Amino acid sequence: MHSTETYPIGTPGQPWGEAEKKAWLDQQVVQRSFAEEVLTRLQDLPAGFTIEQYGALPIDPERYPLFAVRSEEWDPTKPNALVTGGVHGYETSGVQGALRFLSTEASRYTDRLNLLVLPAISPWGYETINRWNPEAVDPNRSFRADSPSAEAAAVIQLLEQMACEFLVHIDLHETTDTDNSEFRPALSARDGIDQGIWDIPDGFYLVGESACPAPAFQKAVIDTVGQVTHIAPADAGGRLIGEPLEQHGVINYAARELGLCMGLTDAPYRTTTEVYPDSPLVDAENCILAQVAAVTGALDFALKESGN
Repeated sequence: MHSTETYPIGTPGQPWGEAEKKAWLDQQVVQRSFAEEVLTRLQDLPAGFTIEQYGALPIDPERYPLFAVRSEEWDPTKPNALVTGGVHGYETSGVQGALRFLSTEASRYTDRLNLLVLPAISPWGYETINRWNPEAVDPNRSFRADSPSAEAAAVIQLLEQMACEFLVHIDLHETTDTDNSEFRPALSARDGIDQGIWDIPDGFYLVGESACPAPAFQKAVIDTVGQVTHIAPADAGGRLIGEPLEQHGVINYAARELGLCMGLTDAPYRTTTEVYPDSPLVDAENCILAQVAAVTGALDFALKESGN
């Protein structure tokens, strides 16, 4: 485990320069196959969906294409739903949950809404099991104009080209033990600011948009996921990852201000999922099913409330 004071790259208290970022990049290695675990599964989608490439990562465009899955018959009279996964590539169930939703549940919604699913926004991060991109940039702090993240910028450009409004947006994430053992110490080293560590919640929780909290929507998603896996309890101070609890299993962030993917649209119903894959109470399959349940719970609530 790396501590925030002894991270092996850089000098404590001094932000990284280009030499330190290169040293960090040189340490990253491919640990799994994006082609085998993601791209091959996109070839077996059910009827009614089309796959479109919306970009590629500059570090290796052939190896890391960016694909969107959308309803084949895009009907402008129907509401639109956006599902994003793999913004943080290391968060496995975000990617695999989006793919599982497509293969098992998505077809039953296409008569009532248009679906846009971006299952693996950060494929280099998926292969290297990383939170950051190759430039040591966190894509999920980069969804803003002039984004420093190629991953985020490609998504922003796609949505600008589509020029449509969304009824619901659900962004699939995980909180893992490596947040404390690797990623927060790396953040401390990169920025020269001690981030400390946080208590990792044991269970599923949601992060709502503080500017549009939609508490009834968040509760509906929690209730649906609670049928599949356990919901994280608050800590002794009534918080999750340092944030005050809004309701059972839900905290709120200023997503747009922070450049989070969840803040990318003006969808009245939006949320970020957080699965805890290191819990002794779950396995990889349960984590995937929790993500699928979150998506279906979100879509069911949004459709009901909008009268569709």
